[in-house]
Amino acid sequence: MPQQYIEPVKNYLLALQDRICTELANEDGFAAFQEEQWQRENGGGGRSRVLSNGAVFEQAGVNFSHVYGETLPAAATAKRPELAGRRFQAMGVSLVIHPLNPYVPTSHANVRFFLAESSPDSEKSSPIWWFGGGFDLTPYYGFEEDAVHWHRTTKAACDPFGEEVYVRYKAWCDKYFFLKHRNEPRGVGGLFFDDLNQWDFDTCFAFMQSVGDHYLPAYLPIVSKRKATPYTERERDFQLYRRGRYVEFNLVYDRGTLFGLQSGGRTESILMSLPPLVKWRYNWQPEPGSPEARLYDVFLKPKAWV
Repeated sequence: MPQQYIEPVKNYLLALQDRICTELANEDGFAAFQEEQWQRENGGGGRSRVLSNGAVFEQAGVNFSHVYGETLPAAATAKRPELAGRRFQAMGVSLVIHPLNPYVPTSHANVRFFLAESSPDSEKSSPIWWFGGGFDLTPYYGFEEDAVHWHRTTKAACDPFGEEVYVRYKAWCDKYFFLKHRNEPRGVGGLFFDDLNQWDFDTCFAFMQSVGDHYLPAYLPIVSKRKATPYTERERDFQLYRRGRYVEFNLVYDRGTLFGLQSGGRTESILMSLPPLVKWRYNWQPEPGSPEARLYDVFLKPKAWV
């Protein structure tokens, strides 16, 4: 794959980070993003932006990274062992938003591009590229209208690329963001895709852009609607307890976290996805019929929202 394709993807990702940070800061109205630029010892770097202790967002992290090296990390070759030993470039924007109000869901989004170049001992091997990403929603107190809006917007991102695309990537999201050791989904899903190179480069790149461009229209209306909802210590306590599930997934299963750590990325940037406050308690169960139980009974069950 020609090297010149790297620049358009990188330019889009940098602009996407700028746009998302601007819109989130405007929605918060109190705190601003702080930026740190960093360099990776073995090649590449990135810029990390974190908003903390805002009026709406307790913590919001939006990262851009572009790293490269001589050998793909194990997390990138686990399902594609034929790529082991190749030089690589990887770039993407990844974000996790932890709101203060328990009635506002946590959200995650990621869009990324990988290029596995010729292996050092075989300059004749052809470069292989692919795109990946998606976004998902993790409510603490669910609202059906919010889940429907989220999935309608997700579907709109996919529809120009074929009727089956949303169905396939929605199902992949439900399967991927699943805590096997808890036997429960992380939230109400969204979409997830990886290893995307079945179309030509321009179409795959356009799909990645569509996913990135639809994140704010999917999330911000929900934030605006719920951010002023009154809550008590009970709802806040449940939010912190449920955040524990988020931590468990990111540290046990998340490919992006594993890739970042294995590739020698900046630890602070990789782990900015973790919430600033969280609780665990032994064998806790919600009271039957309670609003907390409704999350488990209605929203933590994969379903067709649209």
